[in-house]
Amino acid sequence: MQVGAGIRRHGWAQLLVLAAALTACGQDAEPEPDAKPSAQAPTRNSTAGSTATAVASGATVGAPGSACELPVTFATGRDWKAEAIDNSAAGSGDFGDLALRQGPVTAVCEIDAKPAGNIGFLRVFTAPPGNAGIRSVLAAFVAAEGKVGEAKYTPFKTGGLDGVQVDYLYSSEFLDEPKQESALAVGTPEGPVVLHLGGLDTEEHRAMLPALELARRTLRVG
Repeated sequence: MQVGAGIRRHGWAQLLVLAAALTACGQDAEPEPDAKPSAQAPTRNSTAGSTATAVASGATVGAPGSACELPVTFATGRDWKAEAIDNSAAGSGDFGDLALRQGPVTAVCEIDAKPAGNIGFLRVFTAPPGNAGIRSVLAAFVAAEGKVGEAKYTPFKTGGLDGVQVDYLYSSEFLDEPKQESALAVGTPEGPVVLHLGGLDTEEHRAMLPALELARRTLRVG
């Protein structure tokens, strides 16, 4: 996270002289205001053109024998922990079904950023093959999330795959302000695949964007 500027730097000699002077006068040093996170508006540009710092590559998921077997493979950020999601209850109509499904796709893998020091997940959703284009699938996924706005769709190519990424703002009664989220979709012979990156808030999301960029850059058909 970026921290706002405003804390003046002094050499040790100047600090000692200042402290001595304040003590002699019987005055307490007035504390500097606490540093606050940057209040800049969320950036909603695709990670394709972002200046986010690259993240070190960790494990590769998607291949047989990996934490999640998927129609695609991609690299995760270092220390991110992948875990397959049991969606055997999907379609039962219980609460678990609501948590697993979002629009036309079903969650199959969750990659946790907490071991890497961030609060958020990169989640993978899949669906059977169909006639809908990947942008339509992605738009339906975003619409199913609820109150969203300012969605920007950007096409991309990677590893022989055609894809679409969307960056948008998500609002909820439980949030103080809208937060940025991103998702991307690619088509495979086994059906569409959606990767979604959320985060506790916009700041956490921005910090994790390099991991989404890494995943997108390394996407390949499994």
